[in-house]
Amino acid sequence: MPSTVILEKTIYTIDQLEEMPLPQLALAGRSNVGKSSLLNKLTGRKNLAKISSTPGKTRSLNFYRVTPEEFYLVDLPGYGYARCSKTEREKWATLINRYLKNNPRLFGVVALLDSRLPPQALDIELITYIRAQGMDVFPVMTKADKCKQPVRSANQVAWQRLLGTEKPPLLISSHSGMNIDKLWQFFLDKFSAVQPHE
Repeated sequence: MPSTVILEKTIYTIDQLEEMPLPQLALAGRSNVGKSSLLNKLTGRKNLAKISSTPGKTRSLNFYRVTPEEFYLVDLPGYGYARCSKTEREKWATLINRYLKNNPRLFGVVALLDSRLPPQALDIELITYIRAQGMDVFPVMTKADKCKQPVRSANQVAWQRLLGTEKPPLLISSHSGMNIDKLWQFFLDKFSAVQPHE
């Protein structure tokens, strides 16, 4: 992919949160859904986003600048991770809520869902919350290489019914590269749709 992606800003606390100058597309998902692996695969860089065998490594809002298009992919802290303290989980939730609310630059949230699992309560809560803010949610199912096709299809159909979408969520795999190009093009199309046209 011809785009260049660099990590421009990392935000850990609400007082560090400031208005960023470009349109933004956020990536949200459970702690072990594979966000870091996806970012690395999308950008063709092995260590752009740090991958850990311990879920919940992302503990900040990470703003990745995409050029020449000029927008941010924003990696949100993974949710549903039980090993950190309740206080820390609440701190992340507050930071994410503040970022999502009244953010005129945010043109959508990509909800990453584990294709091996039927719809989970935490994922449903996230999508319901984002929709309640009046924002577009784009469901994407990760780890498609790690389960058999009938399981993937059943979970796709379950999510499609639950979300009431025209098409089932896109299946991707950071390991095999399945539909990664298609997902990147989807990001670019969504960004293009929010640009002012002459």
